[in-house]
Parts: sequence; structure tokens; C-alpha cells
Amino acid sequence: MTHDMVKDGLVVSMEYKLTVDGEVLDSSDEAGPLQFLTGYGNIIPGLENEMMGMKIGESKNVTVQPADGYGEFEEDAFTEVSRSQFPTDMKLEEGMELHVTDEDGNHQAAYVAEFDDKTVKLDFNHPLAGAVLDFYVKVVALREPTDEELDHGHVHEGDGHHH
Repeated sequence: MTHDMVKDGLVVSMEYKLTVDGEVLDSSDEAGPLQFLTGYGNIIPGLENEMMGMKIGESKNVTVQPADGYGEFEEDAFTEVSRSQFPTDMKLEEGMELHVTDEDGNHQAAYVAEFDDKTVKLDFNHPLAGAVLDFYVKVVALREPTDEELDHGHVHEGDGHHH
């Protein structure tokens, strides 16, 4: 069964370029087209919604506002923790990404905003929070997902050992 346009529950291969404030942050030039399964929140909603109904070979420019992208920048998404919570031999740098576990056991990415000998200030905002995202997207292929992909809600690249 062939599909000629993007709709829910299909695997879309797309070439893309992401520009923020005139600077290209990410593109498919090096790694090749990105594959994603529609309808499962695998890519930001603002982009997925705009791609519905696109045909193979069709391209468009999509501007995504923060609310439909990585969220607004939250001034209160900062937490101060004691320097003693980090290994003494760990070299901290501003902007470095850390993976922390909250009280409920959820893993979150945090970024070191600033630190001194006693305190480390962590920023839980996504690096692109508050950013207006300019995407160029081109649909290069469409296919039915495998049962396993549907079961897991995302595309399996390569040998299928990734979960």
C-alpha cells in the first residue's frame, strides 16, 4: 500500500534544517533524512502539525513559536544545589549538561548555569526554550510502520536493538 501524504501513524523520512535567530543549529545534511513516526509526539507538535498533508517531494518553511516548540523560558526553572552533591573530581563547566533524578525518580536534563565552591545553580530550561524555531522541511519518503514500531511508538533505526 503506497502513501502519498503525511498523516497519523506513518513513518516519515524528512530532510530538515533548523535555524534560530539566523543561525543553523541542526540539519539532516550530515546524518541523512530523519525518520519519525507521526502521531506519537516524536517531534515537536508545532512542526508535526504543519507537516500533515505534505506530499513526497514537497518542502516548506515552518516557523514554530516557543509554546509549540520547546516551551517558554521559565525564570523559576533554576535550582541551587550544594557543590558537595557532585563528585569532587568532577570538573564543572558553565553550560554543561547534567542528568539528574528528581524525587519521583524522573530523569531530567539540567544545565550548569553558574557555580562556585559551595553552590551549583542548575537550569532546567531546554536550551531552545523561548526560541522561535525556523524549520525547512522536505518529505522524502513515507512508509507504514512495523508492528514493533507501532508497539513502541517510535522508529527503530538500524538493527532494531535500540529501545
